[in-house]
Amino acid sequence: MLYFDNAATSAPIPQAFDFACKYIESFYNPSALYSKGIEVSSFISEARAFLASSFCAPGYECIFTSGGTEADNTAVFYAKRGNAVITSGEHSAVYEPFRALGARGVETRYAKLSADGSVNVADLLSLIDDKTSFVSVVHVNNETGAVNDVNAIAEQVKKINHKTVFHSDGVQAFGKIPFRLSRFVDAYSVSAHKIGGLKGTGALFKSGTLALHPLIYGGGQENGLRSGTENVFGIAAFYRAATERLHSVKDNYERVKRVKNAFVSVLDRENIEIVSGENASPYIVCLTAPGLKGEVLQHMLEEQGVIVGTGAACASRHRHSRILKECGYSERQLEGVLRVSFSPETKETEAAFCAEKINGAVASLKKVIR
Repeated sequence: MLYFDNAATSAPIPQAFDFACKYIESFYNPSALYSKGIEVSSFISEARAFLASSFCAPGYECIFTSGGTEADNTAVFYAKRGNAVITSGEHSAVYEPFRALGARGVETRYAKLSADGSVNVADLLSLIDDKTSFVSVVHVNNETGAVNDVNAIAEQVKKINHKTVFHSDGVQAFGKIPFRLSRFVDAYSVSAHKIGGLKGTGALFKSGTLALHPLIYGGGQENGLRSGTENVFGIAAFYRAATERLHSVKDNYERVKRVKNAFVSVLDRENIEIVSGENASPYIVCLTAPGLKGEVLQHMLEEQGVIVGTGAACASRHRHSRILKECGYSERQLEGVLRVSFSPETKETEAAFCAEKINGAVASLKKVIR
């Protein structure tokens, strides 16, 4: 079985799993005052310091969470006291909290999207005023792979209103896109299982000047910002996976670009349209076979040993993608959407094989429905 749904979740890399296994035996509570607990607490501090220093400008803190969704929610609900501005191209982990804020009486504003799923920066900036308390712009769109220059956008936002808190969902960017967080981004969410770590672990990077309120209250772990006994096993796997991915992020980026090119070069462009823009992350290719059903194609491909997505897994209950609707695509195009996403371990020959199978499935289905 060949797997091409890495934007949804990726296989744990062996180095991360092996490294984490030592914490099955060293299972002690990091909050305990006995020596074994202190040792585990020291390791968590080491992991936290590495992640923050390797990815962020000086002065940032790493808060471990249960995943990208919790990190997003923690950041967004900080804005509950004022107005909020958000792009409609956000992942549901940001979009749904903003809807919740709207239901509570907070004014929410939504910027337009470009055809490739990137934020229309001019429209976004036009929505910001002296009342704006919070802006969230996804770094890499999880459906189209569109890359937003969040460092530059954050700087422009701050020029209009320096008090505005700027957040970015970096789940599809962290460990994949060569990038370092600038001082203009106040909060940034990441997830372990997108880069070869384990599900159930993530982090929120926050500026040391950001007075963040906790989403989860209790024993005061994570410097009082995220209560609950730490998931040491998950943190260990995340730390090791991040070490691997951040160390080789540039090489992997170039490797995956070649994988993407091998995939795209084989696609039947007469019957298949590529939604992702030329400057999209090479890790994600969104395409459509207009007039066909993406879910049917997905099952046809699975029967042939190829697993692809039909868009964001978290939005699979909805008929059409909210994001692609906002991009202006027709119903015929929305019906036939597939999302193919790679990892650094994907081979060029595998990507070309996937494209061949998609071509065949599209051709077969077109014959049936004529």
